[in-house]
Amino acid sequence: MSKAHLGKKALKARAAARKDGFLVDLGNQTRRLRARRGLTRKDLALEALVSERHLASLEMGVGNPSVQVLRQLAGALECSAAELIDCEDVSPDLLLIRDLLRGRSDDELAKVREAIAKHLGLTGNQASRASRIALVGLRGAGKSTLGKMLAGFLKCPFVEVNREVERLAGCSPEEIHALLGASAYRRYERRALEEVVSRNQRAVIATPGGIVSETATFNLLLQSCFTIWLKAAPKEHMSRVLAQGDIRPMAGNRQAMDDLRLILRERTPFYGKADAVCDTTDKTLQESFAILKGVVRARISAPSRRV
Repeated sequence: MSKAHLGKKALKARAAARKDGFLVDLGNQTRRLRARRGLTRKDLALEALVSERHLASLEMGVGNPSVQVLRQLAGALECSAAELIDCEDVSPDLLLIRDLLRGRSDDELAKVREAIAKHLGLTGNQASRASRIALVGLRGAGKSTLGKMLAGFLKCPFVEVNREVERLAGCSPEEIHALLGASAYRRYERRALEEVVSRNQRAVIATPGGIVSETATFNLLLQSCFTIWLKAAPKEHMSRVLAQGDIRPMAGNRQAMDDLRLILRERTPFYGKADAVCDTTDKTLQESFAILKGVVRARISAPSRRV
């Protein structure tokens, strides 16, 4: 056997050994999407402005494409980059639905979400939903303080989802994050919310600030509870947390206020899906509580149909 042949075999062996599971899935997904569009490998390479050799390596699971190459391939395959790397076998109807929703306004998408939830029977028991009040917002919004006051006013239990997470996990949320990571915490958070909802027909529920980060958990909250966003300016969130003796927001982070503003900006569209808003900016505790009671009284007299 020639040295050249042995060299080629060695290269193939090394390439096989280098195959990463994600890259293999990405290659398979690229072939599936290419087949769906009826493109040859050469056609796709031309449309995506990448070399056919590079595309062949990618489809074989040994390519390591740049982000720009992925964007070019997604454009040529008329799909999103997320769909390209998701590597799931998506049903035709889901693809058709995605196309119908592309480019729609936020208001149109909200109406579609509500219609889908209603069609799938995910709106929950409206009487139970009306009697469970969930407070959402960033840390320092007053969810615990105002939540306890509201529960006393309504004569119903007050529940903190973070405490339920701690009970389920046997350690604090901070320890879960440190030991198991954010994904594990979100799983505990979902289980905790499910248990809170199943155990309490009436309650005031204080939720973690990041509950909007996991769409499945936030959907459950919207379907199961009347939600109120306790809104405040970033400076007030920070000052309230510091006033509680918690210096973590500032520890080792000179950009803490910028980070907080960014978090609030990114979460605001999700907090905005709440049924009502209670803005506590520049308000005393008693003024904030009066506003919150007004929101609850308005809910009792005119129930929202939002899901």
